[in-house]
Amino acid sequence: MNQDVKFMLLALKEAKKALLIDEVPVGCVIVYNNKVVARGYNKREKEQDATSHAEINAIRKASKKVNNWRLCDMDLYVTVEPCIMCAGAIMWSRFRRVIYGAKDPKGGALGTSVNIFDTPNINHHPEIIGGVLEEECSSIIKNYFKEKRAK
Repeated sequence: MNQDVKFMLLALKEAKKALLIDEVPVGCVIVYNNKVVARGYNKREKEQDATSHAEINAIRKASKKVNNWRLCDMDLYVTVEPCIMCAGAIMWSRFRRVIYGAKDPKGGALGTSVNIFDTPNINHHPEIIGGVLEEECSSIIKNYFKEKRAK
């Protein structure tokens, strides 16, 4: 199995944790040398915190674990394309690569809605890979909103 698929499956497990607490199902894992350093999922409603996105939660855990805000040479896997806030945190954390599953046409900041990394003057430009397990990542979030609308 491809490493990117392996770690995206772990990010999907995190997204399912968000589902269990009725949060938008987005999950994230941060990897260094093929080992998971941190995991996170959306907790905005639970924590009543607009910044409690899967990526931010995982970045905070990773930084604490390695005792450094610089997460150079690490890869971030997330089930949905990061928003502008998360893309900014990714840039400042200096990730090596960002791998995402589903595109976000309303708020994706890595190329679907806007691409903050197209800005030449910014501090850091990670490698971006989209569409890993795109169908699985897309269906979990589409089903969540479909059920919400049905209620």
